[in-house]
Amino acid sequence: MKSTKLSLLAAAIVMAGCTMAPHYTRPDASVAAKYATPSKAGAVADISWQKFYTEPHLQKLIGMTLENNRDLRVAVLNVESARAQYQIQRADLLPTLDAAAGGSVQRLPTDLSPTGQSGVSHAYSVGGAVASYELDLFGRVQSLTNAALQTYFTTDETRKAAQISLIAEVANSWLTLQADLELKRLTTETLKNQEASYKIVNAGYEAGTASALDRSQAETQVRSAEANMALYDRQVQRDINALTLLVGAPIPADLVVSVPYKSIKLDDNLAAGLPSELLNRRPDIVAAEHRLEAANANIGAARAAFFPRIMLTASGGTASASLSGLFDAGSGAWSFGPSISVPIFDFGRNKANLDVAKVSKQIEVAQYQKAIQSAFRDVSDALAGRDTYVRQGLAQDHLVQASALAYRLSDERYQEGVDQYLNVLVNQRSLYDAQQELVKVRLARAQNTVGLYAALGGGW
Repeated sequence: MKSTKLSLLAAAIVMAGCTMAPHYTRPDASVAAKYATPSKAGAVADISWQKFYTEPHLQKLIGMTLENNRDLRVAVLNVESARAQYQIQRADLLPTLDAAAGGSVQRLPTDLSPTGQSGVSHAYSVGGAVASYELDLFGRVQSLTNAALQTYFTTDETRKAAQISLIAEVANSWLTLQADLELKRLTTETLKNQEASYKIVNAGYEAGTASALDRSQAETQVRSAEANMALYDRQVQRDINALTLLVGAPIPADLVVSVPYKSIKLDDNLAAGLPSELLNRRPDIVAAEHRLEAANANIGAARAAFFPRIMLTASGGTASASLSGLFDAGSGAWSFGPSISVPIFDFGRNKANLDVAKVSKQIEVAQYQKAIQSAFRDVSDALAGRDTYVRQGLAQDHLVQASALAYRLSDERYQEGVDQYLNVLVNQRSLYDAQQELVKVRLARAQNTVGLYAALGGGW
């Protein structure tokens, strides 16, 4: 009997690796073989965020975020939970052995006693037992284990994708804060200049050399700049609040100071490579493929449900009517109870479960292809923006220079009395608008680079 049980256990272990799941093949990516904007080959995903984000203030903020952000903490805990769930499911592949000891005392009345006399009986036992172990001949348990493993992998890749997204969000929020601080500085300087001009025009009005219209127009510019100051004060505080929420902890004041644009160095020349490289580099795509593989494994479990399930229960040890006789010769006791269940009439339940599993796989195929297409668009958009933002920034810089010259010349002409003050105001406003737009273009260019780095899988 012992050799029979060992043979059954060995057969179960051998069969554990066999499933009825379909052979998995990676679906077609359904995207172009290369990007519309040429790019050299490379592996951006291998560039750590510390090497990409080299600005010290931003580095510290990202480090604080990875330690304190609650969403990322939840993602990490979800990975731990998925791993534990996989370990629970994997345990079903092998029998569970429990040690047990017990005793009972029973009194039988005369009319129930086989001897016709009442009495008290004692029974004691010590041993081990295997309870309800499924002999996985058709791979049902193995398929469920494979699905749990793929779910665990999915959760881990989702955690990586969450980290990439979080780092990019922190970088973009910090860049937005820097842009608003710069806009606030520009507005402060403009307001000072406009207040000085207003004093000059007002003095001219009181002396009779300037008109009431000139004074009114000068005051209009001052009030407009004051309104912008309130706007940027509010926006800077909101930027800090948003950044604090992302970081998940109070931010030291020295990390939210204004940083010169030239010191914020982001590599614009990232190598995008080919779209096919995204399949193994983007965690969200890898996670989508693991979900697909889990759905594929569930088909195996649904198919196995059509076949018999064999359950084994067994126990072995010693038993005696007295505690002192538990380990005497001849006290050995064992039991072996296999059972088999075969589905006959389930009113289409198993068929419906199999249909659901197959449809779920098709859904995951579509989701996987959509994830690839979304990633392709993310990279393509960022590549399209890379060169155009460079050209736009250069043109805007030249516009600022031209506007500054126009403002200086119109002011000189007004001081010499050969031009109206209205031209000074118009050119001053044009310079201020051009300077603000230059800041916004620089912000858009930096955020586009951040987006390209994240789209290529960099940051985890």
